[in-house]
Amino acid sequence: MKTKVFSLFLLCLFFQTLMFAQAKDMVLIEGSRYIPLYGRDSTVVEVKDFKMDIYPVTNEAFKKFVKANPKWRKSNVISLFADKSYLSNWKNDLEINDSINSKSPINYVSWFAAKAYCECQDKRLPTIDEWEYVAMADETTKDARIKPSFNEKILAWYEAPRSKKNLVGETPKNAWGVYDLHGLLWEWTLDFNSVLITGESRKDKDNDSNLFCGSASVNATDLMNYAAFMRYAIRGSLKAKYSMKNLGFRCVQDIKEENK
Repeated sequence: MKTKVFSLFLLCLFFQTLMFAQAKDMVLIEGSRYIPLYGRDSTVVEVKDFKMDIYPVTNEAFKKFVKANPKWRKSNVISLFADKSYLSNWKNDLEINDSINSKSPINYVSWFAAKAYCECQDKRLPTIDEWEYVAMADETTKDARIKPSFNEKILAWYEAPRSKKNLVGETPKNAWGVYDLHGLLWEWTLDFNSVLITGESRKDKDNDSNLFCGSASVNATDLMNYAAFMRYAIRGSLKAKYSMKNLGFRCVQDIKEENK
């Protein structure tokens, strides 16, 4: 009995230490109202204050998570929550392939697993609006979407092949102090599949991705719109169990009232 209690104590201590370490790797994002995606043709959305991880989650961090949560190991995860590609670039449950750096961002991970990872640390996945809000900043300006050079750089990143050895934090941090929102990999969002809801009705059951892609591309009239359209298009093609080579995630955290 004492051994079990001591083991639980060590596990709790481990997670408290991990959470403290990761809290230091978060920055405050001051919310505001902004127009996402298609400029004047879009609805203004409001983003409240929140904290965001500075870096995407790494293989090293995800390895600690699956070690403490066996049900998310590649040999144990059920097919409802992950497809056959889940952690396919790992040797086994707890070993990463030699060709992959532990400081590289985790990929081949499903939305369910990413969501569980964040919740395990009292965090969550960012919403689309939150992610896009932070991602529209360059190194000096919090809304750099009007800068042709910024948008051209994003498109160039999207067209370039990803490297297995890319490490987090190697791209310049943006004006919020966040790294790697562009240029490293795609990232899961909490409501990734909400883009398939048509403008006619939020209750519309006909979630036809062709309708979405067709109407979206008509409005993609400049580089900023086209880059954003690409992100929305990839999200619209996903299912929560999918695990892809260029798809990872990072976590965010709500601001508690007493901390404001």
